[in-house]
Amino acid sequence: MPIFLDDETAQVTFGADLGHALEGRGQVHLIGELGAGKTTLTRGVLRAYGHEGAVKSPTYTLVEPYELGPHHIYHFDLYRLGDPEELEFMGARDMLSPEALSLIEWSSRGAGWLPQPDIELHLRLEGSGRQAWAVPHTEHGKAALSRLPASLREVPSDKDDAC
Repeated sequence: MPIFLDDETAQVTFGADLGHALEGRGQVHLIGELGAGKTTLTRGVLRAYGHEGAVKSPTYTLVEPYELGPHHIYHFDLYRLGDPEELEFMGARDMLSPEALSLIEWSSRGAGWLPQPDIELHLRLEGSGRQAWAVPHTEHGKAALSRLPASLREVPSDKDDAC
């Protein structure tokens, strides 16, 4: 079953819970249409590590790095990526290290170049709120999802087709 997030506050709270569960590392592909809340959820993840400023989607720069204490967090927005090979030229391989946390919007634009994510997080508009569901792809992803509060641990197996 998807998780229903009533409003922006619920999205940010869910993002913070996910951020804590990831323990400062991993790769999350944020999947959803324009306006689904990918950047809002990213704001929550960053808040889990102490970021208090604004969070904007790096649509034109492709990536926004955050150094928050010992944590290196990269927020990618690949919407305007022309070719996945551009990621190589901008040094993304170093940013996607196992010690960093990468949140990637529009990951499909990097298909064939990006490694498999730890978690695919799907977001869909649902009335005034959002539906969210996570699909783990690695042991780290499964472990992170198991650390979420019990009410947020639903991991459906049939939602891949819903996006």
